[in-house]
Amino acid sequence: MPEGGASISKPSAGTADARAAGAAGAPERTPDTGGGGKPATAPGGTAGAAKGAGPAARRAVPGRRASLLVTLLLGGLTATPPLAMDMYLPALPEVTRSLQAPAATVQLTLTACLAGMAFGQLVVGPMSDRWGRRRPLLAGLAVYVVATVLCALAPTVELLVAFRLVQGLAGAAAIVIARAVARDLYDGVAMARFFSTLMLISGLAPILAPVVGGQILRVTDWRGVFVVLAVIGVLLGAVVWVKLPETLAPADRHDGGVGETLGAMRRLLADRVFTGYTLAGGFAFASLFAYVSASPFVIQEIYGASPQTFSLLFAVNSVGLMVMGQVNGKVLVGRVRLDRVLGVGLAVVLVAATVLLLLSLGVFGETGLVPVAVALFVLMSAMGITMPNTQTLALLRTKHSAGSASALLGTTSFLVAAMVTPLVGIAGEGTAVPMAVVQLASALVATACFLGMCRPWKSGTSMKGGGV
Repeated sequence: MPEGGASISKPSAGTADARAAGAAGAPERTPDTGGGGKPATAPGGTAGAAKGAGPAARRAVPGRRASLLVTLLLGGLTATPPLAMDMYLPALPEVTRSLQAPAATVQLTLTACLAGMAFGQLVVGPMSDRWGRRRPLLAGLAVYVVATVLCALAPTVELLVAFRLVQGLAGAAAIVIARAVARDLYDGVAMARFFSTLMLISGLAPILAPVVGGQILRVTDWRGVFVVLAVIGVLLGAVVWVKLPETLAPADRHDGGVGETLGAMRRLLADRVFTGYTLAGGFAFASLFAYVSASPFVIQEIYGASPQTFSLLFAVNSVGLMVMGQVNGKVLVGRVRLDRVLGVGLAVVLVAATVLLLLSLGVFGETGLVPVAVALFVLMSAMGITMPNTQTLALLRTKHSAGSASALLGTTSFLVAAMVTPLVGIAGEGTAVPMAVVQLASALVATACFLGMCRPWKSGTSMKGGGV
């Protein structure tokens, strides 16, 4: 397969990233969950030497780093979910009219796509641990394009739901493999910073997608949105084929089949701290997606905004998420404990969700769009420091089963979000209370998982940055 011009460069031994990653230790880190549960060794050394060298040597940065082009491509792949969801959001009210279906049924098109992405990751993640990253990714993108074209042609809402399920199943390859590639290349603080960089790139998708979707609706109907998504999928597949190198060496792949895959996942889930970060990230994502699925109706139907105004507000919220992601990666990581940053992020989400519920219940009297928009902006911005840190802290606890670990992270997030999405429309299109209730409940569960399972106040489970 062509490797193209996207090289993986070897950093010098004294790079800042390597030093930062060496200082980023999690003392209670479990032994590697792949390869029969044997502890991983530092590159170029023995297990005994790594043990004698201390945590820094055992968790040194792998000897490769992503080129700028590969970094941009991985960001584009992680943008697949917001592209598939957000570009379609301004069209939801139109779909209800076009297919003569109730809003709750149309919202199932979001649920189906989420469920597909959830279960698809359970399949693609282990496949990438066995066969490498490129082949499963290319196959997934090909099926994604076909399913997206079928969505554009769907004559009924039932078929649209079915095609969205297939679209999600195939699109899962982009999400899970992008995270696995990042884990192949980075560790410690360097990985936290890389995830923040990916958030900067993929954060452009929710900014641009609703705006583009709103503009597409000026010249065509909702079916045109899926045509554009299919074209984007073709372009991503072409760049992957030409430019993305294989990052998982044959010696690091697993040939044990389904039994070894299930065993690796069982060992991962048996790690209380890994499971705690995974659940915290999943329920935080559910709080975010309650906003994603309900806001088209809340903003447009309740507050009377146009699709273009909704797209603008959605873009502003995405800017907040992206900016806070960069504050996390450039300012906080390496200076403040990651679990402390995560705790602050979850606290802000709780406050914002509480305010939204009080506004929706009319506690402050009749309010307009502005207070609701401000609360939603705060909640979305807090996700910029919540999501990358849950992923980093979870992935730090495994290396050789990065695909399986990434699959569990993604599956949990999308499955929880898929379960809560129908709840936001349970009371119809005339109230925002269900959205706010789901957001607050999800944030409370996320915080409980973080505190109860990760126990960040114990030094053994706390990931530090920069020696803090």
